[in-house]
Amino acid sequence: AEQAHTLVVPNEVKWGPAPKVLPAGAQAAVLFGDPMKKGLFALRLKVPAGYAIPPHTHPGDEVVTIISGTINFGMGKTADRSATKPLPAGSFFALPPGTAHFVYFNEETVLQITTNGPWGIKYINPADDPQKSQ
Repeated sequence: AEQAHTLVVPNEVKWGPAPKVLPAGAQAAVLFGDPMKKGLFALRLKVPAGYAIPPHTHPGDEVVTIISGTINFGMGKTADRSATKPLPAGSFFALPPGTAHFVYFNEETVLQITTNGPWGIKYINPADDPQKSQ
């Protein structure tokens, strides 16, 4: 069977709760594919000002484009905010699997992850995992 094409314009993005593996407060929209299954997907995250994701890794490549706002991006197993780089809208980063990094946001920000699933997060400090602290 021929695969259908996908077109999404900004006002048609359907936001809902972000995956529970992320800290509370983020919204997510799957634009293409299924992040929990094997294969290509595109996922947008919308996070509020003050949001942060503690140091973590991913099992696959992390390929991110900042759509709006600014992400404060840091590398390593410790969330040293003085060692972050601000990446404004239009910025891009790609990390190989297993690369420890962390992010925080001073303003509402939308970012897009486009990579191959299944997607997941492993927190450096297991106590940072929102699923384990519930």
